[in-house]
Amino acid sequence: MRVTIFSTKPYDRHFLDRGWQAGLDLQYCEARLSLETVALAEGSAAICAFVNDNLSRPVLKRLADYGVRLIALRSAGFNNVDLVAAEELGLTVARVPAYSPHAVAEHTMAIILALNRKIHRAYNRVREGNFALDGLLGFDLHGKTFGIVGTGKIGAVLARIVTGFGCRLLGHDLQQNPDCLALGMTYVDREEIFRESDILSLNCPLTPDTYHMIRSDTLPLLKPGVMLINTSRGAVIDAHAAIAGLKDGTIGSLGLDVYEEEADLFFEDLSNEMLRDDVFARLLTFPNVLITGHQAFFTHEALEAIAETTIGNIAAFRDTGRPLHAVTVDFLADKG
Repeated sequence: MRVTIFSTKPYDRHFLDRGWQAGLDLQYCEARLSLETVALAEGSAAICAFVNDNLSRPVLKRLADYGVRLIALRSAGFNNVDLVAAEELGLTVARVPAYSPHAVAEHTMAIILALNRKIHRAYNRVREGNFALDGLLGFDLHGKTFGIVGTGKIGAVLARIVTGFGCRLLGHDLQQNPDCLALGMTYVDREEIFRESDILSLNCPLTPDTYHMIRSDTLPLLKPGVMLINTSRGAVIDAHAAIAGLKDGTIGSLGLDVYEEEADLFFEDLSNEMLRDDVFARLLTFPNVLITGHQAFFTHEALEAIAETTIGNIAAFRDTGRPLHAVTVDFLADKG
C-alpha cells in the first residue's frame, strides 16, 4: 500500500520508517499538502498529514479523484479537515487520539516557569555579562489559583504537576475528570475561571465553542495581570485581543506554543527572512511574552507513539478497511 506523507522533517522519517516493516510503501514529501502540492499524492491509496496541512474540500476532492481512500493524521487535532466533505467523498479519516500528554503538560509547565522567572531574559543577560536583577522579579506559584480550561489527558497531567507547587486548582470542561477531582480541583463555569485564575492554561480542543475564547469582549472577564498560557490550538486566542490585553495590563504575561496563523511560520527556518506577519511580530516585541514554535509535543516518547499509532491506523485500514482511530462527522457534534 502506497502512502504519501506530507510535511515531513528528518525526525518524522526516523520514526515513521517502521512503516516499511509493516509492508507499507512510504513516499516522503517535505512540502505541505495544498492545492498546489496535492498532485504528489497521485497513485497513493493513503496520505498522511500534519497539523498545518490543507484538508479543505477542494483538496479532498482532488485526493479522492486520485484514488486516495484514507487520510491518516499524525496528530490528535482534526480542525484542519473538512469532515463533512470527507464523508461525502468516501474518504476515511484517522487520527492519533493520544500520544504523550506528559510531553505537552511538561512543556506547558516549562513555559510557565520560564515566563514567571524570566529565564529567557536572564539567560541572555548573563551571556552578556549583565548580572543585574532589575526586571527579573517573579512570584511564588505556591498559593496561587491555577485555572485549567480543558481537563482531558493533558489537563489532568498538568493538574498533577501543578499540585506539587501548592496551587489552588480550578477547572472548566464539558465533563468533570475524576482524576482532577481527586487532586482537589474545583470545577467552575468559564466566567468564574477567568475571574479567579492567577494563571490560566488553555488545554482544550478547537471547537466552535472555544474558537477565540479569549477575545476583546472576554478580556474584561480575566483577572487583571493574569498569566495566560496556550498550548492547545492557536485560534483559541484572538491575537489582536491578546495584544490589547498586554498593552493595558489585563494580561500580565503570555506564553504561547501555538498561534492562529502559524501555518506560514512554524516548523520552518525563517531566520534569513523578514517576518511578514505583523501581528506575530508585534507579539515578539513584548518582554512579557514567551513563544515556542509548536514544540510542546516534541519528545522522543511522543514521536514514537505518534508513529506507532499512525502506522497502526494505516495498516489496519489496509487489512480490514477500518483504521484503529477513525474520525467522523459525529465528532463535530460531540466536540461542539
